[in-house]
Amino acid sequence: MKAIPTAEQREFAASVRALLAAECPVSLVRALAEPGADRSIPALWKALADAGVFGLAVAEEYGGSGGSLDDLAVFYTEAGRGLCPTAVHSTIAAALVIDQLGSPEAKTAWLRRLADGTARGATALWNVRDAADVSPVLQAHSDASGWRLNGTADYVADADVADLIVVSASAGERTLVFAVDAHAAGVNVHPLAMTGGYRAFAVRFDDVAVSAEELLDHNAPDRTALRRLANAAVSLGSLDLVGVGHAVLDRTVEYTKLRHQFGRPIASFQAAQHLIANMHIAVAAARLAAYSAVFWIARGQLATRQTAIARMHAATAARLVTLDAHQLHGGIGYVTETDLHLWTERARLGSTLGGGAEVAAAWLEETLEEIGE
Repeated sequence: MKAIPTAEQREFAASVRALLAAECPVSLVRALAEPGADRSIPALWKALADAGVFGLAVAEEYGGSGGSLDDLAVFYTEAGRGLCPTAVHSTIAAALVIDQLGSPEAKTAWLRRLADGTARGATALWNVRDAADVSPVLQAHSDASGWRLNGTADYVADADVADLIVVSASAGERTLVFAVDAHAAGVNVHPLAMTGGYRAFAVRFDDVAVSAEELLDHNAPDRTALRRLANAAVSLGSLDLVGVGHAVLDRTVEYTKLRHQFGRPIASFQAAQHLIANMHIAVAAARLAAYSAVFWIARGQLATRQTAIARMHAATAARLVTLDAHQLHGGIGYVTETDLHLWTERARLGSTLGGGAEVAAAWLEETLEEIGE
């Protein structure tokens, strides 16, 4: 994707921003963080489905818009800005995996339901601590009726509202990927304690019977295909962090115009201007790096180097921008009755899941070693 957005991309971004402003106000974000909250978000979900968000990267023959990762990049940036619930991201990710790995039969069975919002998805295909680890999550064995799955998938985001869970399993020497009915007998979802209102779950599979239709493809995907999907998830997640950075930067600029010290707004002080400038530079660099990664992944490249750089920039920018924003807001920035902490929590979780800057540095080292060889 080009660094400068096209007119069509700007129009799409504006429409998503308006939709989220109307259907995903801060009051909804706060409510979703409360214990026992209804996380089905019906009004927002319907609005996003009607706008075609879930099928952005799904082919038209399966009910989608026929777009690509480039289109998802625009949405993820606005999703971070507007604190869109991660259940939306999880469903988009499940659709992306099925679209990339599924047979025509699997795509027919699942993609239309995901694209129109009638089904919700979750994924468990890589280590949440290090997305480079795409080893099988479960164990699979076959019997006369099909396949049976055993094991536990940890830290599965939004599994509580999912209708299907896309998960990998080891079958001898092969790694298979299944789209499993989340309500099937033997599937048990247990909440995990997380910070910032983030909802993740341990999903236990106890001899879960799955049919041949739930196997995405009898031709087992290779490690490169799974890694490319993991890189796509990290790159898009980095753009979510970019959106968080934009929102925090905008809020902070406005606040520095309103807050006065010594009889004038703090925005007029050089020290505050330097902090704002550094925040802007960090967000701009993260945005360019993340769009570069998405661009190459969308065009069939593995793009591990670009993904590593994107995550390093995005995670670093998220930390710098939120910390400096709190400094410029003063004590009020740390009061939970204000809203700044909502973006701070989003930044903290988003910059660690899948691997933070330090983990991404190891991915970069990996690509440099390959070049050296």
